[in-house]
Parts: sequence; C-alpha cells; structure tokens
Amino acid sequence: MNRHHDPNPFDEEEVNPFSAGGVAPARPLASEPLGFGQKHDATVDIPLDSMNDPKKKEKELAAWEADLKRREKDIKRREDAVSQAGVPTDDKNWPPFFPIIHHDISNEIPVHAQKLQYLAFASWLGIVLCLVFNVIAVTVCWIQGGGVKIFFLAVIYMLLGVPLSYVLWYRPLYRGMRTDSALSFSWFFIFYLLHIGFCIFAAIAPPIVFHGRSLTGILAAIDVVDHMVAGIFYFVGFGLFCLESLLSLWVLQKIYLYFRGNK
Repeated sequence: MNRHHDPNPFDEEEVNPFSAGGVAPARPLASEPLGFGQKHDATVDIPLDSMNDPKKKEKELAAWEADLKRREKDIKRREDAVSQAGVPTDDKNWPPFFPIIHHDISNEIPVHAQKLQYLAFASWLGIVLCLVFNVIAVTVCWIQGGGVKIFFLAVIYMLLGVPLSYVLWYRPLYRGMRTDSALSFSWFFIFYLLHIGFCIFAAIAPPIVFHGRSLTGILAAIDVVDHMVAGIFYFVGFGLFCLESLLSLWVLQKIYLYFRGNK
C-alpha cells in the first residue's frame, strides 16, 4: 500500500481567504456575543418574561401618567402667563354708576363691526325700556282697579326678560363679534328670533293671560281706554313695543348680512 498519498489527519489545511474559491471556515455562533458591544447595533433582544411582568407594566403606566400630568401643569402655567400678560379680563364696567356686566365695544369689537354691535346694544336697551315701562303702565292700571295679578305678571316679565335677553342673545352676539365664532352667531340667531316673536306678541297683547292687560299691547290699550290715565300709558307702551319690533327686525337683517359676508 502506497502511504505517500494518505492525508495526515494532524496537518492543517492552508486556505487562501483572498482566492476566488477560498471559503473561510465558519466560527461557532455561540462564542460570539451578538447584539451587544458592537458600535452599529440596531436591535436589542428583550426577554419575553419582562414584557409579561404586570408589576413592571404598572410602573411604566404610572411613570407615563405622572409625565402627562407634569406636561398638563406646564401648559396650564404657560396659558396663565399669557393671559396675565396680554389678554384682557372680563371685569365689570357697565353701567358706570353700578357695574354689573362687562361691556367694552370700542376696545374689544373690530372697528368694522362696532356699528352693528351698537345697534344690537340699542335693541337690548330697547327691550329693557319696554319691560320697565310695561311695569309702570300695568301698575297704573292696577291702581285704577285692574287687579294685582297683572302687576305680578308684569314684574315677572321684567325680572326674567332683562337678564335672559342679555344672556341668551346679546352676550352671544358680543362674543361672536369679538371672536368671529359661528357657534355664538348661531346661538344669537335662534334666541333673537324668539325675542322678536315676544315683542310682536307684546305689541298685540291678545287676551290670553288675564285679558292681556299684563302687557301694554294694542288690544289691552283698547280694553282699558275707559280709564284715561291707564289708556294713555298703555298706548305709549304699545308704541314702544312696535318700535322695538321694527328695530329688532332691522338689526337681524344687518347682522345676518354681516355673518353671510364674513363666512
């Protein structure tokens, strides 16, 4: 047997790694720490048992919630700082002799909308005048034998009508003119239509509630014309409600055109 061609099992085979056919021997994977200690590692293995740990999840949620609250406090602090720096406060300044509401058209309403706001303000003052004079006229009628019930109804109209008209339609219009809010304008249109309906109803004063004498409309004025003084007061009240109805219709038309033009 020829032994010159038998391979020596202890000889190391020399392989050129730069040759085309040379293949570097594979190194054991277990001895290489993959994913750690490398400069450009992109992924990190996370043990599955840590994801299933409820206590760790609870701690992470608590930390996230604390961070969220901290950010909310920071935003609130910044908003307060901005408000104190440049945004005017709604301090009460009208009427000047006894301030009960905030009202500053010249400084808060845009110049091109101030005229309309003054007209709406005149309309609100008009309904206040109508309701106050209605109490006076009904009081005269009560003194001349009209009954105390109509007086109490007239007082209720005034006590409810004045603040509700301000809150339900004048203030939303003021806010809408100042901030250009479509929602405020919509609120104004809804309740201003109800306001106009009440003014027309009061100008007629149909004999529905206590023969209509609780409102100084035309029918009530004709009914009390026998009482000279009360009849005069009722006819004046009828004229005031008529003027308020016409003014309100004009204001509604102007503000509607302004709203359509801006939108």
